[in-house]
Amino acid sequence: MFKIIFRVFAVILVGVVFGIIGLIVGALIGGNYAQQFVFNGVRGYEATGQLGLTIATLIGLISGWRFLFKRKSISSSK
Repeated sequence: MFKIIFRVFAVILVGVVFGIIGLIVGALIGGNYAQQFVFNGVRGYEATGQLGLTIATLIGLISGWRFLFKRKSISSSK
């Protein structure tokens, strides 16, 4: 039971870390290159930061779940 709880917290942590990185990268891209981009009622670095946060968090949660909860196949070599 402890192992499952630890894995769930690890997946959440991976999602948060990916989200923070996505927020920073999105804000940098929006501030330098996509100043006219509009998303969710805001423009520029704020919009691309929100989009980067959303996409990176989803990628982090999915990849963390995939690596930590993936069933290992047992191959029998007879």
